[in-house]
Amino acid sequence: MALDSTARLERAPTPELLSLVAGRFRALAEPARLSILHALEPGERTVTELVERTGLSQGNLSKHLQQLHAAGFVSRRRQGLFVYYALADERVLALCALMCDRLEDDVQAVRRVVSGAR
Repeated sequence: MALDSTARLERAPTPELLSLVAGRFRALAEPARLSILHALEPGERTVTELVERTGLSQGNLSKHLQQLHAAGFVSRRRQGLFVYYALADERVLALCALMCDRLEDDVQAVRRVVSGAR
C-alpha cells in the first residue's frame, strides 16, 4: 500500500485523538515489537514459530505480543493447544515502510554532505 507523502489528516487533531495516536506510536517504539510485526508479514504464526523467527525468548515475546494485541496491531486465535498470531491490519507495515524510506533519504543526504556532492 503506497502512502501519499502529501496526505493530510482529514480530522481535527483533538487532544483525545493525539493521545490515542501517541499510544499507538509508543507500542511501535520498541525494536522487538517491530521485529514481531515483520515476522508476521507472511501470515499467521504460533509463538514457537515467532520465537524462531525473532530470536526472542518465549517470555519476552509473549510480553510484546500482549502489548501489540492491546494496541490492536495483532490478532490471535486459539486452535487446539496453539495460539496463532497475525497482523490485525497490514497498514502498520506501510507505516514502517514510510519511516524506512524517510531514514534512507536522510542517510543519502548525509552521504552527499560528507562526500561534498550536491
